Amino acid sequence: MMLGRKVFEEISGKLGAVLAESPAKDVEKNLRAVLQGVFAKLDLVTREEFDVQQAVLLRTREKLEVLETRVAGLEAGQLKERDETGQDEGNLAL
Repeated sequence: MMLGRKVFEEISGKLGAVLAESPAKDVEKNLRAVLQGVFAKLDLVTREEFDVQQAVLLRTREKLEVLETRVAGLEAGQLKERDETGQDEGNLAL
C-alpha cells in the first residue's frame, strides 16, 4: 500500500512539473496579465468597498426621510399658525 502511495505522489509531482512547463501555463500567464491590464483600466471597486458605500447610502436615505418629515411638519405648523392669525399664505417663506 505504501509503495502505491509513493508511486502516485511521484507521478503526480512529475505531471505537475510537466504542466508547469507546458505552453498552456504560458497561455494562462499571458491571459492573466491581459485581464489584469483590462481590469486596471476599468473603474472597479472591491465588494467590500461597494458594501460600505451601500450602507452609507442607506443611512443617508434614512436621514433624508427623517428631515423631509420634519420639514413637512414645520411647514404644516407655519401654515396652521398663519391660518389662525389670518396672515396671507403668499408671504410664506420656506
